Amino acid sequence: MKSFLISDNRDTLVGLRLVGIDGVIVNTKEDALKEMRETVKNQDIGILIFTEKVVEMIRDEYLEYKLKSKTPLFVEIPDENGSIREYNAIKDYIRDSVGIHI
Repeated sequence: MKSFLISDNRDTLVGLRLVGIDGVIVNTKEDALKEMRETVKNQDIGILIFTEKVVEMIRDEYLEYKLKSKTPLFVEIPDENGSIREYNAIKDYIRDSVGIHI
């Protein structure tokens, strides 16, 4: 299975291409949704990677697909400027996903 990136910037795309991960750059919500829908249908893709800014563009649809689909695995990464999330984002994610308070 392959990994695939949906990014909002060229630097992240180039960096991941250096390690063998292909992807696309999107600039609008419509483009991001189109790419996500097409990539989810591709059975060869096992991990679908999004930059945080793309996830912010399509938050509701992203969460819906993430919760409903078994594959691919959805992963959110920061771009070259660092994370836009708060310090305790992982803790909040665990609490919201699993219901365990750390």
